[in-house]
Amino acid sequence: MKRVRSITFPTKIGPGFALIPFLLFGQPLFGQAREYDSTRPFGTLREQAKVQQTWLEERLDTNLPMLMRKHGVDMWVLAMREYNEDPVFRALVSATTFAARRRTIYIFFDRGPNEGIERLALGGSSQGGAYEAVRATALAADGRSAELWGKDQWDLFARMVRERNPQRIAVNISHDINFSDGLTAGEWEQMKESFGPDLTERVVREPLLALDYLAMRIPGMTPTYRRMQAVVHQIIGTAFSEVVIEPGKTTTADVVWWMRQRVHDLGLGSWFQPSVSVQRRGVDMSNEAAPVIERGDVLHCDFGLVAMGMATDTQHMAYVLLPGETEPPLGLQQALANTNRLQDILFEATAVGRTGNEILKDVLNAMRAEDLNGTMYTHPIGDHGHGAGPLIGLWDYQSGVPGRGDPPVIPSMWFSTEMQVTTPVPEWDGQPVRMALEEEAEITEEGKMRWVLRRQTELHLIH
Repeated sequence: MKRVRSITFPTKIGPGFALIPFLLFGQPLFGQAREYDSTRPFGTLREQAKVQQTWLEERLDTNLPMLMRKHGVDMWVLAMREYNEDPVFRALVSATTFAARRRTIYIFFDRGPNEGIERLALGGSSQGGAYEAVRATALAADGRSAELWGKDQWDLFARMVRERNPQRIAVNISHDINFSDGLTAGEWEQMKESFGPDLTERVVREPLLALDYLAMRIPGMTPTYRRMQAVVHQIIGTAFSEVVIEPGKTTTADVVWWMRQRVHDLGLGSWFQPSVSVQRRGVDMSNEAAPVIERGDVLHCDFGLVAMGMATDTQHMAYVLLPGETEPPLGLQQALANTNRLQDILFEATAVGRTGNEILKDVLNAMRAEDLNGTMYTHPIGDHGHGAGPLIGLWDYQSGVPGRGDPPVIPSMWFSTEMQVTTPVPEWDGQPVRMALEEEAEITEEGKMRWVLRRQTELHLIH
């Protein structure tokens, strides 16, 4: 198999989007590369799993104790059954675990700063040594073991909890936050029965514990995520070029399926179907399902991929040059710059400790003061595409998001900065053009927002 030193796609990318070689994990984004398989941008599955295991152990060793103490709980329990896993499940297990086994119960018990968090798995494996695996086996001499199947696990669970005598037992039940509502009614009823009244009185709902655990990244994830962004930009750059698009022939559906296939061919995953849409001078395109792309069109894409347990979510804009044009009309360039300005406003308003709704209010006030006609609908991202953490608006909730917009921003989390500004374009006879951008950003240790890779500041051009 051919070995190369960097990956480059056959593409002509618009100004400001030069091709970026991306390397295997453990190597810097820029600098000397090591050889690797060009069809596997993040290495083999075995290599990826090894890295993901180090991430898991660091999250459990570092983030979990800090968050349990921050939220004042000395025990956190998560119970789930196969194919009905808690939303936190994927962030608690190895890359080689795909589902809970029968019933899996995780117990996290804080033994204090010196001894740390005890991690017990009742059902399933030790996850590569990250947990102490405990088994419960029903045995009955009269052959009634089938009747006891499952009950012995709850009995063992209750005994282990009693032995540790926790004062505040956190469970994942929440009316407002989906990531913190993973305990099903059936599991809760059986858990409560096994506890009895005395332990049940110690159960508390701390929805920010699950939310913060999912939202908080570890430093080792960021370089890999930056390389994922480089892959995303390269795929979009190729999709929005004459390599893929032939004006007058190629449809938006053709571009969508090229992007989806490219992700698959690289051995990566998708968490939503990409989309490509068209705005055209003097034509209402809102009811066109898969139009043919023509010269003079403004294009928009929404595209994401999944690699090593992490998701991306990116939106870019493009322009199909008319005969004789070498750059977009100035009005379109200004329209894009207006959305860049809204990105700046978001960065200025975002800080650790501020809630999503507080940030949204300040962003919209500043946007309107500058006479920008836009909307803000930024969301966290990480283990999930629409990830855990505070929402900064929704496209249809511009006055704040009850519940989901109330949590505060925490350090070391990621956001997908999603927004749009609509601007009348003089060259299109004043027709409003919507420039929607989405790009990943991280919250730094200093508590401010910065780009994971970079943002789009110039339209992709199709020649």
